[in-house]
Amino acid sequence: MASKSRAVSAKGASEFRPYITRALPVTAELVCADNTGAKVLRIVQVSKYHGRHSRMPSGAVGDLVTVTVKKGPAQLRKQIFGAVIIRQKYPIRRLSGLRLTFEDNAAVLVTPEGEIKGTDIKGPVAAEAAEKWPRIANLASSIV
Repeated sequence: MASKSRAVSAKGASEFRPYITRALPVTAELVCADNTGAKVLRIVQVSKYHGRHSRMPSGAVGDLVTVTVKKGPAQLRKQIFGAVIIRQKYPIRRLSGLRLTFEDNAAVLVTPEGEIKGTDIKGPVAAEAAEKWPRIANLASSIV
């Protein structure tokens, strides 16, 4: 009796993403690196995170996270926004063997469609985030 054939991959063709250590757990505070007026963001959820029981969801550079504004104008506070992490303090290991660290953890606010809310990004942006999010790469002053 012949067994039923399964598709080659249940996930489909996923893009190649080098492993980046997820260094920013839920409740981590990030600097807002755009000009929307928000100063400090707090992570409340990491999208597309598949974890383990009792493990806190964590994000890394290039990940889409759900955040709240902790410091900033009153109209932005106490609301939920999407954000993309563009810098992390924990070392990022590149395929060339280079280890890259930033001096802060930072993110930029995005709309549900993936558009950036601000019109400018302060400071450098990791190349891993710029590859994944072309709109961020367009606004970035420097990509490291």
